[in-house]
Amino acid sequence: MRHKDPANGLSAVKAADEIKGGRLSSVDLVKACLERITQSDETLKAWAFIDPENALAQAAEMDRIRQSGRAVGALHGVPVGIKDIVDTRDMPTARGTPIFEGRQPEADAAIVDRLREAGAVIMGKTATTEFAFVHAAETRNPHNPERTPGGSSSGSVAAVAAFHVPLAIGTQTNGSVIRPASFCGLYGFKPTRGMISRHGILQTSKSLDQVGGFARTLEDVALLNDVMSGYDPRDPSSFARPRPAMREGALADAPVEPTFAWFDMPYHDRLDPDCQEAMDAVLETLGPRRVERIQPVPALVNLVAVQATIHQYEICQHLDTVFAANWDQISATLKPVIESGRKITAAQYEDAIGVMTSAEEYFTAFFVDFDGVIAPSATGEAPMFGPATGDPVFCSMWTLVGLPTVTLPLLAGATGLPIGVQIIGPAERDDRLLRTAGWFENMLKTEL
Repeated sequence: MRHKDPANGLSAVKAADEIKGGRLSSVDLVKACLERITQSDETLKAWAFIDPENALAQAAEMDRIRQSGRAVGALHGVPVGIKDIVDTRDMPTARGTPIFEGRQPEADAAIVDRLREAGAVIMGKTATTEFAFVHAAETRNPHNPERTPGGSSSGSVAAVAAFHVPLAIGTQTNGSVIRPASFCGLYGFKPTRGMISRHGILQTSKSLDQVGGFARTLEDVALLNDVMSGYDPRDPSSFARPRPAMREGALADAPVEPTFAWFDMPYHDRLDPDCQEAMDAVLETLGPRRVERIQPVPALVNLVAVQATIHQYEICQHLDTVFAANWDQISATLKPVIESGRKITAAQYEDAIGVMTSAEEYFTAFFVDFDGVIAPSATGEAPMFGPATGDPVFCSMWTLVGLPTVTLPLLAGATGLPIGVQIIGPAERDDRLLRTAGWFENMLKTEL
């Protein structure tokens, strides 16, 4: 029986429940998503590769599994968009550059294996910026096609915001999950570093690359990351310890009112006036009883520069042979960043790694006294479309130290476009962060 509501508008949790209950078929859901893609992707350009026959074949198989009475997964029959730096055995992975056009991996990335195990339908490959770095893809913002959706997870965020799919994968080395989610009015969540394997994903920074995702509800994005999470000895950052249940955290009630911190960083002068006004209203609503404003020490302020040093040095180390052999195919946006990275010495890099380690230790102690840190997700509304995808400065420090971060689509700017609020939590307490985020969202919707 066909579901009475437009299937592509369902949340992932609702869609999975409807499929498991026999009230919706995965094939009908995928058809609805494909129809929506046909309607809008010529303008949005969210997809780097899509194979409708493959998607429908996966969906039909998920329906057969359910009808046969066999086990069904947490995302059974639910379509997911995969960022085009994540290897897929049956789809090309071009990494946002003509250098790798037509590249066909032999095996799935670890997270794709986990998604398939959960019954997800791998819908296609979403567009990414060049090498998942600074030069924009052609993707546009669904709220206003004259604006950027953010990067580097441009296609993933646009696909979810445009109701092409309920879920999509992003990666973050600086701000590539949190910032685009803010620009497109979605929930973006990047768990603790090491929660999700990076095996089979383009390596731009062995120290900083992390995996996350996009959804239209907090529960959905938590479930997506639960499915992807797990130990993988092939990834040196992956840890062999029990993992928090993120969906349970997103659904839980906070036992007491959480306490928050806000760092008055000097780079807050980069906030657009309307974003500054909106963040001030958030802090005023919470009040000094719930939020402590902190003047950061210089070492914390310097963490943005530390992140840039590690990122630029490591991308040159990992991809220098590719850059050297294909210099004429690299954008004018990326070339200066590569040249800057090549000038960073090994000693400067080692110093930066040492600072990163010290910062991780600082925040381990810091969160003894706080449930979360509140920060802007981006500088404001999505900028106009251009060769870059927006300033990631409000994400840099948190990515550097590998903490779990979530952005909530709670605010709007001067032209009505979305602005997110970022909440950062303690390492490996991702469930607690999502519980805190749920309390925060409910409180603001009531009081703001």
